[in-house]
Amino acid sequence: MTQSDELEDSSAPLIEHLAELRTRLIHSVVYFLIGMVICFTVATPIFNFLTAPLCSVLAERGQDCDLIFISPQEGFFVAIKVSVLGGFILAFPFIANQMWRFVAPGLYKSEQGAFLPFLIASPFMFILGASFAFFVVTPLAYDFFLGFQQFGGPGEAVEGVESAAPLSVVFQGSAQEYLNLTIKFIVAFGLCFQLPVLLTLMGKAGLVSAEGLRSVRKYAVVGILVLAALVTPPDVVTQVILFVVVYGLYEISIQLVQRVERKREAKLRAEGLWFDDEDEMSPDTGEDETPEAHPEDEEGDVDQGPRT
Repeated sequence: MTQSDELEDSSAPLIEHLAELRTRLIHSVVYFLIGMVICFTVATPIFNFLTAPLCSVLAERGQDCDLIFISPQEGFFVAIKVSVLGGFILAFPFIANQMWRFVAPGLYKSEQGAFLPFLIASPFMFILGASFAFFVVTPLAYDFFLGFQQFGGPGEAVEGVESAAPLSVVFQGSAQEYLNLTIKFIVAFGLCFQLPVLLTLMGKAGLVSAEGLRSVRKYAVVGILVLAALVTPPDVVTQVILFVVVYGLYEISIQLVQRVERKREAKLRAEGLWFDDEDEMSPDTGEDETPEAHPEDEEGDVDQGPRT
């Protein structure tokens, strides 16, 4: 067989994998577009549902829940953004199935059994994080923001201006700006809740260890504080909530990685492939007791006992 024939044979599987990948991507895009079209037909009810945190905060303050369009095309783009978010959520199970059907043939049965739970846990944790953001964090954030409104009382004049009307600075929100901020909260918390899934998967692959995660705990605390400051409003309560939740997820991740390590150790011990470091080290000096550590024994030297 010539060298050109060998190259052609080696390139054939790659072409087949690329063709399979293209097919799976096309199917995923089709599922996403179908979900997007479905959500576009009911974009108004979905948007009304997403405004629930804002409306509840305004109702507590005795204000009407009114959002405005500041440009003619804003209503259309709001419907598109709602459709994109809803379409992705609807299509994700089908997209995940396409991912699994592409990856699974190249895995052993044991690897399939290890990878599949993470594929199921990932959307569950994202929905859990998005729900936490929508029902807990978002109302607190909007309550903080709306606290900066200013209501002018009857007969109250602007300082320094005689006979002026009462000064009022009240919320008249843009529908698109509100939707952008709400989606930011939902996506940010949904991704933060992926931390246990990601670290456990990396631990199963041997990329991280429980001891390593514990050793960088202080750096993780700083990183989580920075994250809380970036994805939440300048409200101490909201930032503390995010810090506590994400740090709790980090500690849970350490326990999950440690559990994975214990299972791996138990499996290797059962197969006789696990060796403790202590078995190969001297208890007194910590030196290796293998023959290579005492080359004089290989030359037939006899131990003469302790010297006086």
